[in-house]
Amino acid sequence: MTKYIFITGGVVSSLGKGIASASIGKLLESRGLKISLVKCDPYINVDPGTMNPYQHGEVYVTEDGAETDLDLGHYERFTNAVILKDNNITTGKIYDSVIRKERQGEYLGNTVQVIPHITDEIKQSIRNVAAGTNLDVVIIEIGGTVGDIESLPFLEAIRQLKQELGRGNAIDIHLTLVPYIKSADEVKTKPTQHSVGKLREIGIQPDILLCRSEKPLGIDVRSKIALFCNVEVDAVIQALDVTTIYEVPLMFKAEKLDDLVLRLLNLNYKAHDLKYWESDVVKRIKNPQTSVKIAVVGKYIALQDAYKSIYEALAHGGIANNARVEIKKIDSEDIMRQGVHAYLNDVDGILVPGGFGLRGIEGKIQAIHFARVNKIPYFGICLGMQTAVIEFARNACGLENANSTEFKKKTRYPVISLLEEQQKIKDKGGTMRLGAYKCAVKKGTFAYSAYKKTQVFERHRHRYEFNNKFRNIFKKKGMVFSGIFTPKNLAEIVELRNHPWFVAVQFHPEFKSKPDSAHPLFREFVRAAVKSNK
Repeated sequence: MTKYIFITGGVVSSLGKGIASASIGKLLESRGLKISLVKCDPYINVDPGTMNPYQHGEVYVTEDGAETDLDLGHYERFTNAVILKDNNITTGKIYDSVIRKERQGEYLGNTVQVIPHITDEIKQSIRNVAAGTNLDVVIIEIGGTVGDIESLPFLEAIRQLKQELGRGNAIDIHLTLVPYIKSADEVKTKPTQHSVGKLREIGIQPDILLCRSEKPLGIDVRSKIALFCNVEVDAVIQALDVTTIYEVPLMFKAEKLDDLVLRLLNLNYKAHDLKYWESDVVKRIKNPQTSVKIAVVGKYIALQDAYKSIYEALAHGGIANNARVEIKKIDSEDIMRQGVHAYLNDVDGILVPGGFGLRGIEGKIQAIHFARVNKIPYFGICLGMQTAVIEFARNACGLENANSTEFKKKTRYPVISLLEEQQKIKDKGGTMRLGAYKCAVKKGTFAYSAYKKTQVFERHRHRYEFNNKFRNIFKKKGMVFSGIFTPKNLAEIVELRNHPWFVAVQFHPEFKSKPDSAHPLFREFVRAAVKSNK
């Protein structure tokens, strides 16, 4: 029987439920268990695909083409779990399903209500993740903060589900804040007490408390929290601030969190070993042999989470090369105002990530031109490939004012354009080229040197493609089409000869990078940047 762990958060948002969930998954995998993770998001959007990155952060794309919350990226980076569309449940998805069932008469004329219909749909969606599998544990993270009205149906659903599963088959872990008051030189337990009190009002008694704090929690503090929150003292786990998120599994291991979880769930397990994680990941991050500075030129730079997977994949490339990657975040509009020399003279590599819309595009094109002409390693991703194509068309192929039809519909040289089937689509959500597609890799290229394979699968999230009408002139001027989606002859990877490392891809390799297994293209990009720094 599959066991369940429900993870909730209290006091404030952004305490790190996603990292905590992924770290617990990592610990359980190290004990020989097969796990999966689920994120329940309380927003009414069906998925985050149409949300502005400034509101939601990055949209993480799964192998089967679901646009999901960025926490699912943490799940895949930390664990070996297969994360698919069913692993992200939203209020929008739940209500959409219930309303469609009501329209089809599936409720036999009953009044459709939050309880039991919405909560039953949530419970069934959670159970579906384990259906037909041999999973030992499913970890379910409930988005938002206890007390939010939006989260109440999810909390009621997990309350019911825990009761239905019975003792020893499900536990609740509550992540909360134990703030440090500098003027009093004290940590305060009252916010945690109130948060747990709110949770208990709903009918959920947490089994374990993860206490975020700047300062270590002494036995007196832990005993006080245990007394007022009705948990065992050894179930009060300190979650201290760490240098890198990849230390969190090691911190929880030192607190014996995995032993506690396994005991509460009555699970058999083997001895655990995370030595490789400590030596090959954490130590390399904290004590690298060299360093390199890479510019990320984007349009959502102000928000840390907008390019979360990009930043993590660059760090993974650094781990693989035993190098610290210093990321210089540059708003492409600033380049438009002040020029490339004000921002790019001191960098060892330039990366332009994905995005949508016209704002800041010319700044990205200037940055790419600077990288191409000055032989600085360049990595373009999605829109970063499209802007590289535009730059090359204008400045190497002589196609004056070449553009994408996304930015200028009547451009004379539409080097980037919509596929015919995309031109007929009106709905915005879930209608792009999404998920994993096969890419044929050409030998003797930067791409092949990285992958060491002639066929790979990479995840996509875009509408516009390279216009094959211009492929011959690009080839004549030195652009290599090193990756092709052969069923439709679509350009997936382009690169330049006579350059230290210039690669641009239509897909999103950052979604398949892990700290202990850097994506080949990020590994080689960072390697080229390190080499240029010497």
